[in-house]
Amino acid sequence: QVQLVESGGGLVQAGGSLRLSCAASGRTFSNYAMGWFRQAPGKEREFAAGISSYGSNTYYADSVKGRFTISRDNAKNTVYLQMNSLTPEDTAVYYCAAKWRPGSYFYTHLYDYWGQGTQVTVAS
Repeated sequence: QVQLVESGGGLVQAGGSLRLSCAASGRTFSNYAMGWFRQAPGKEREFAAGISSYGSNTYYADSVKGRFTISRDNAKNTVYLQMNSLTPEDTAVYYCAAKWRPGSYFYTHLYDYWGQGTQVTVAS
């Protein structure tokens, strides 16, 4: 089992920044690739960013590319999502997730463990 706990969400003005953190416990963190997903009210959960188990590869949705940066610190069992130039369209609950299977990062069903989510609200 892997337990994931997100933090760092909150209310921010458009154009501002936030950094989300996801702390992992349980099995060896470096065995897992990680992803950040988000879910806005009335919408499906969507992929935002992903990072390979040792951080050598990163992946982004087109909607966040150039504004969001995913990173990880395996010594601290933590993955981060730095979000810059936020817009109201980024308002959502943000979830981190862990997967051990190789392959795509983009689909929720490929992930084995999920955090409880953290709310990000961007005011216009």
